[in-house]
Amino acid sequence: MIAATYNAAGVLVFVTASTLMLVGALGVIVVKNPVHAAISLIVTLFGVAIAFVAQSADFLAAVQIIVYAGAIVVLFLFVIMFLGVDRRDDVRVEPLVGQRPLALAGVLITIAGLVTLMARSHWVTGATRVSTSGAPLATGQGNVRQLGTAVFTTYLFAFEATAVLLIIAVVGAVLLARRERRVDETLDDELDVEVRS
Repeated sequence: MIAATYNAAGVLVFVTASTLMLVGALGVIVVKNPVHAAISLIVTLFGVAIAFVAQSADFLAAVQIIVYAGAIVVLFLFVIMFLGVDRRDDVRVEPLVGQRPLALAGVLITIAGLVTLMARSHWVTGATRVSTSGAPLATGQGNVRQLGTAVFTTYLFAFEATAVLLIIAVVGAVLLARRERRVDETLDDELDVEVRS
């Protein structure tokens, strides 16, 4: 009786977490307003946190909520607000000549690098494959140290690449916003001169 109740509760938690993740992910893709897309991303991250709790990975669930749903989505919202959500951009006009071929080349190089890493080394993905010295991560309270060791040894490249990508995204957004503001300020100054004349 207890096992059946536990299995039913586990299925309910799994269905709830999966539903939150799928609905949030679809919301990120489907909605047109970037602020609503960021809120949908928060729903997805909460679903992932619930799935971590169901797997007894309490530390990862807390990090998921504090770091991702808290800090990183707030950073995304800051950049969205900084760039302005009320402007309509013409996507056919390419502000940086050659950016699309360079972006495609960057994606292909990244995919080739990831495939090479997976084929030639012990670098793997997925929580079930995370290990330190061949031993799988322990469940419960003792897995924080093993997780830290895995992040800063086996997964150091992915950890550092994520940090670099976040920094590049923020710096790029700030540079794009500053350049557009300078153009807008120049146009405003020209209009003021014409009005005064």
